[in-house]
Amino acid sequence: MNEIAIFKALSDRNRLRIVSALMKHEELCAHQLTELIQATGATASRHMGVLISSGLADSHKEGRRVYYRPCRGQADLSVLIGWIESRIDNDPDAAFDVKRLEEITAYTPPAGFAENNVAMNVVKI
Repeated sequence: MNEIAIFKALSDRNRLRIVSALMKHEELCAHQLTELIQATGATASRHMGVLISSGLADSHKEGRRVYYRPCRGQADLSVLIGWIESRIDNDPDAAFDVKRLEEITAYTPPAGFAENNVAMNVVKI
């Protein structure tokens, strides 16, 4: 375990928000995290790379979607994760994120939405 990498990862407010969201939802899609932190896909991807490198998150791909989840298997991190959860539960910004994430995860795009957007983007270019 590289403690410096872990604390560096948690030093950024958006990465801390992502870790909090992953602890509450177990697994989230990249676009859901991007929407939560209101950042570009590239910025969210860079944040996720830092979290994965530090051992705080893991990812897997299903088709074109990337899903992220917390790494809970590391016994060394259990005390730190517990401490983070206790602090986040008392944070008013975290409460707003929880509500916002409920809205984000509740939304289901209509069938064919992604395919239609790709086709529309091709026409616009």
